[in-house]
Amino acid sequence: MKITVQSIHFSADKKLLDFIQRKVDKLDQFFDQIISGEVYLKLENVDDEANKISEIKLMVPGGTLFAKEQCKTFEEATDLSIESLKKQITKHKDKTRTKLSEHKAILTANEVSDY
Repeated sequence: MKITVQSIHFSADKKLLDFIQRKVDKLDQFFDQIISGEVYLKLENVDDEANKISEIKLMVPGGTLFAKEQCKTFEEATDLSIESLKKQITKHKDKTRTKLSEHKAILTANEVSDY
């Protein structure tokens, strides 16, 4: 899967980029039809320690999945975003399977009525 990572207000090191790539690649285990993904890493200018934001957007057939988390480290924010996307992927797969099975049921009903 093709992933683009953009770091806003700072430059990300290779170690962080490799970590993000490894984590996002694991999503292929749950859904192999992911087209591409975009990761945005942002530093927010606030007094709080939890000023690191990780946003992940995945393009899948039939829609876009998005997760955003804010934590003390980019690794933690990425982990939480990935967990959220796992749940969204599972819901998306269930939804498409339901639509597909309903579509097949309608087709079989129409085939029977044709005869």
